[in-house]
Amino acid sequence: MISTRILPLMRKEFIHIRRDPRSLLILFLMPLLMMFIFGYAINMDLKHIRLGICDLSRTPASRDMIEALKASPYFDVVVRYDNPGRTEKLFKKRLVRAVVIFDTDFERALERSAVTPLGVIADGTDANSATLVQNYLEGLFMGRSLEISSAGQEPPIRIKARMLYNPDMESAHFIVPGIVALLLIMIGALLTSVTIAREKEAGTMEQILVTPIRPYEVVLGKAIPYLVLGFGIAVFIMIFGHVWFEVPMRGAWSWLLLFCVVYIFTALAIGLLISTVVATQQVAMMLSLVATLLPSVMLSGFVFPIASMPQPLQWISKVVPATYFLIIIRGIMLKGNGLAELWPVVAAMSGIGVFFIAVAVKRFKLKL
Repeated sequence: MISTRILPLMRKEFIHIRRDPRSLLILFLMPLLMMFIFGYAINMDLKHIRLGICDLSRTPASRDMIEALKASPYFDVVVRYDNPGRTEKLFKKRLVRAVVIFDTDFERALERSAVTPLGVIADGTDANSATLVQNYLEGLFMGRSLEISSAGQEPPIRIKARMLYNPDMESAHFIVPGIVALLLIMIGALLTSVTIAREKEAGTMEQILVTPIRPYEVVLGKAIPYLVLGFGIAVFIMIFGHVWFEVPMRGAWSWLLLFCVVYIFTALAIGLLISTVVATQQVAMMLSLVATLLPSVMLSGFVFPIASMPQPLQWISKVVPATYFLIIIRGIMLKGNGLAELWPVVAAMSGIGVFFIAVAVKRFKLKL
């Protein structure tokens, strides 16, 4: 009977599943992890927006508006200054996401019940977030205007908004650099995650082990060819994104390509570490996708702002390499940043890469 043939096959498959606990763990852990991260990271609301205040008025009226901003749960006033020339430097150093500028005659205009312009400059590299910031500020100042104005009068405060770095609000300027970061870490980890696992499965690891070679030599020998290949892929997709999607390049290509090498090295180090842990190529590929794709999409700031996530997820985002490369590529392409603004981010990303490659070397053991 057919059932007598099917049942033994079913039993055989269950035995295979039971004897592959790592794959089983990934299959159960991955949906749980995705549910946890998606549930907390997918938050379209912005909170704790870093705000700069340029108060040229220095009057009770401007101070009252500033207190209203400080009392709002959506804004954190992190910088107060009186030189408008500092504004762009604050954006380049990522100290603020928006700036509110009170003109010198702000209070006098309010007293005359005239329409009082209030300057708002937002970081337009993320067009969606910049629009939300502008809407939040307009809502707050509109509420204050209604309190100040008399019945039947037009609200006296009117926002004059400006989007820095992306005046046309092109979403591709934000998305395309993020896709570059996502593709590079995913491809880099996939390329190297199967290298040592493939040697184990093919039985050729023994030929390597009988040679007088050190662990770091094996790891670097596996990584460097893929570093060259990954760099070629990076150049191709960055030039394609720049030309086809018309993403501007306001910084230097030389800095971007140099930092790109560091990022690819970090991605390869993650793949090599995975390769030393698992025994089969299938598990290596599954684990590399889970370890790179999910955190890079959800926790790096690629789509959802990190500041709006719970504190534990913000800590986890600090060990995701894409978090730092997104700052680098968007900073160079859209803001014209250089080493002076980006060196802390580059140092952190390099430290992560060195850590992963060191752990991979330590885990690789020259024995059968």
